[in-house]
Amino acid sequence: MKTALVHHPIYEKHETGPGHPETPERYRVMIDALKGDERLWGSLVEITPGKAAQGLVQAAHTKEHFKRVEGAIANGLSRLDADTVISMQSFDVALYGAGGAVTAVDAVMQGEADNAFVAVRPPGHHATAENAMGFCLFNNVAVAARYAQNKYQEIERVAIIDWDVHHGNGTQGIFYSDPSVFFFSMHQYPWFPGTGARGETGQGRGLGSTLNVPMRAFAKAADQLSTFDSAIGEMASKITPDIIFISAGFDAHLADPLGQLQLEDPDFDRMTRVVKQWAAEACGGRVVSCMEGGYNLKTLGETVRSHVAELAS
Repeated sequence: MKTALVHHPIYEKHETGPGHPETPERYRVMIDALKGDERLWGSLVEITPGKAAQGLVQAAHTKEHFKRVEGAIANGLSRLDADTVISMQSFDVALYGAGGAVTAVDAVMQGEADNAFVAVRPPGHHATAENAMGFCLFNNVAVAARYAQNKYQEIERVAIIDWDVHHGNGTQGIFYSDPSVFFFSMHQYPWFPGTGARGETGQGRGLGSTLNVPMRAFAKAADQLSTFDSAIGEMASKITPDIIFISAGFDAHLADPLGQLQLEDPDFDRMTRVVKQWAAEACGGRVVSCMEGGYNLKTLGETVRSHVAELAS
């Protein structure tokens, strides 16, 4: 497989201050680990994205939210909520973040790569249509999913797989009434942000297009993997996607300080293989994986490297 690596050095410029887990070092350890694997690095299609235009962001967010983020930074505010810290360049970084996800879609759709990984920060899956939340300014995957549908005639149905330890409440909310986007989240529950119960399955025309699989803290990895396989099977029985997105949060790793699940690198690799197999059967292998959580700087780089190596295998 030919895998695109979409990233930009500006991702380091979103400053969160001392002690904040969503630190600029997250980007650096990812890139350093990928570069450290010379064979893998040499095989990747490295792409530098541009900013996402306002209209692309507003396909997933309200105009008011866009202006609120822009204005908060212009007015020198230091945070958008208790967890979501901002700095002078955060608005630009967030636009390049959404732009990275959009660029990954183009790379896959235009045949530059079979699949793609976006080494982005800040993450995006908690950002709702109306608000920043949980370290997230704009919802990178949601922006990219809407872009794919709007730009490419052959993209009608989208699947989003979120294996971050935290529920992707923002992504769920954006597509909750939309039957063309199937959202699946496997996450620790109850845990931040408090959403993601089994009974949350969509509404209106989107009823049945949301699948939440809450996991108890300290659940065995084998049980979680079996549950994941079953969920993918359930998704596949309901939708044949034209492209698959992964909200690739690695804070479900047993060493992560912000979660209490038990996955290790081979487990993330196995989930990646399952998604690739489904993509090969359903949509010509089109997979776009976007970085979400993952906060142990000692383990994150290798986890990401292993995930990208699996995408490229």
